[in-house]
Amino acid sequence: MEFLVAHGGALIFWAFALLMVVSAVLVVTLRNPMYGAIALLVSFLSVAVLCLLQHAEFLAGVQVFVYGGGIMVLFLFVIMLVNLQGLRESERFLGQLPVALVLVVLAGALFGAVVAGADFGGVQGPTVAVVDGRELGNTETVAWTLYRHYLLPFEVASVFLLVAMIGAVVLGRKD
Repeated sequence: MEFLVAHGGALIFWAFALLMVVSAVLVVTLRNPMYGAIALLVSFLSVAVLCLLQHAEFLAGVQVFVYGGGIMVLFLFVIMLVNLQGLRESERFLGQLPVALVLVVLAGALFGAVVAGADFGGVQGPTVAVVDGRELGNTETVAWTLYRHYLLPFEVASVFLLVAMIGAVVLGRKD
């Protein structure tokens, strides 16, 4: 029991990291796109838990709402709208398996080298910044930085997204 109390955070981290990797592999290996979408949702939610463990509450919330909600709804609509029965079966890797295996081994070696040489240090507590003598948490720091220092780029991105949305509606309309 003492081990669980002392290393509980590490156990939770490794459990969700393993769940994330397994579900990400399932996304690309499952034949049924609906099951692949569910595995993708599990992967998104696992990333949100990992963000929570690192005291990045804002990022975890964005991960759940934007990816777990919005992007997954978009994927599910596309899966439902595409006629999957009309598509012909094709070979999975089309003879690219040797190249894919070499790339997987190289990427794994690179990832291992980066992790082995990294100094992760300790996790900083919930206080991220001090503004006007007040300690701000993670979410407040993101909001302060975004709306104080990056307001113009934020508004420009909002206008671009609005124009893209109007363009999508105009192009998607049937006459």
